[in-house]
Amino acid sequence: MLNKESKIYLAGHRGLVGSSILKRLKNSGYKNIIVQTRHQLDLRDQKKVMNFFKKNSFQFVIIAAAKVGGIYANDTYKADFIYENLVIQNNIIYSSFVNGIKNIVFLGSSCIYPKNSKQPIKESYLLTGELEKTNEPYAVAKIAGIKLCESFNSQYGTNYKCLMPCNIYGPNDNYDLKNSHFFPALIAKTHDAIKKNKKELVVWGSGKPKRELMYSSDLADACLFFLKKKTKETLINIGSSKERTISEYAKFIIKKFNTKLKIKFDKSKKDGTKRKILDCSIAKKYGWKPKYSLDYGFEKTYKDFLKNM
Repeated sequence: MLNKESKIYLAGHRGLVGSSILKRLKNSGYKNIIVQTRHQLDLRDQKKVMNFFKKNSFQFVIIAAAKVGGIYANDTYKADFIYENLVIQNNIIYSSFVNGIKNIVFLGSSCIYPKNSKQPIKESYLLTGELEKTNEPYAVAKIAGIKLCESFNSQYGTNYKCLMPCNIYGPNDNYDLKNSHFFPALIAKTHDAIKKNKKELVVWGSGKPKRELMYSSDLADACLFFLKKKTKETLINIGSSKERTISEYAKFIIKKFNTKLKIKFDKSKKDGTKRKILDCSIAKKYGWKPKYSLDYGFEKTYKDFLKNM
């Protein structure tokens, strides 16, 4: 049973999602949260990870550590994305099992689902079609993590849960234009265009793909919510159930910046999956739902961007 004294290991506490989870745990009064920097513990090193788990008597584990990026990064560094994600998650999940840890929350991504999946996407659609090529290696790694958790649950009765969120944004995001996701990239590009007195905002692709966005604090809430739960299902979608086109997100940001930039679409760049909206019926069945609006999330995110740019 999770309580305020429970020993929780949070992997990946410095990233967008991990930092939000750490903040949520601390604000909720959890006093025994263990974190390690990359310098302190290389999660790709199986022996070091196993020794780390042996030395600590964790009761709960949250896996927010992963190699992540947008279309360009996924499509360019395919070998890095599949290898690093496989070894990181395998090391943590297996070390957890060997050391008797029954409760894990493993975080993935909606890109695990087929590129031409029926919408909204149910958990049962996993492995029913071809993946989007631009992020296939990352998706394959995450699918392997889900199947590893499912297998331990089936064979050994563990309570390993895999939460699959939609696109996440928020404070502590990555704004590098080659490696970031579309929403932080749009914020950075708009800010730069205004600063340099440009008249156009260049948006990669056609602007037509639809994306579901959720504020990072909502995902942090979901992690804590499901860490406490015993669930029949291993795979659970986590989303806002609201979608817009990339073009609409660009217009939203331009309006928020109170500027009159014209949008220019660079159609030489890939669009990625045409539409991704998650069916979150299972999460809602257990009593979880998001609570933060895009307006609220943007204000908090932009303040953080200005502070840390």
